[in-house]
Amino acid sequence: MTKAAIIYGGNSKQSRLKGILDKAESYFKKEGIDTETIFVHDLPAEDLILANFNSEPILKANKTVEEADIVVVLTPVYKAAYTGILKTYLDLLPQKGLEGKTVLPLVLGGSFGHLLAIDYALKPVLSALGATNILSGAYVLDTQVEKTEDLEYILASEISERLDRVLTLSKEEAGRYLALK
Repeated sequence: MTKAAIIYGGNSKQSRLKGILDKAESYFKKEGIDTETIFVHDLPAEDLILANFNSEPILKANKTVEEADIVVVLTPVYKAAYTGILKTYLDLLPQKGLEGKTVLPLVLGGSFGHLLAIDYALKPVLSALGATNILSGAYVLDTQVEKTEDLEYILASEISERLDRVLTLSKEEAGRYLALK
């Protein structure tokens, strides 16, 4: 069975980023893909900041990534790059922790001015972690994710469709990768 790990690099479960997470989790569930989400901001801050490689929660999160075929890296853009929260966790992944994985970056930004954050900030780090099958991913404007008073999220139809396409591609690519193993 195909497994997916979603690394949630935001600092809150109340941001529009959660709308993209909900879409990814829903898609994988519908496709019968076992999914586990790592909320980086819920990991012990001291372990992240002090790079405690032996921390039980960090080891558990790393095991989730290790067992996954698909790794979705979900982050907002801050200061033209992914979050520091995400970076603290990525620094704790093993040197080749993304080797043999299909990696899908999903990024939420405030303007198209940071569209290249995926290619120039995130992909080099993912490559350094051994990822060779990094998909183009999707960049979503925060205005394309509506947050309701009930803390539900409504994605603009074109974004929902685009996310369906990249999530489908991640599933297909993971299938091809698994067939080669």
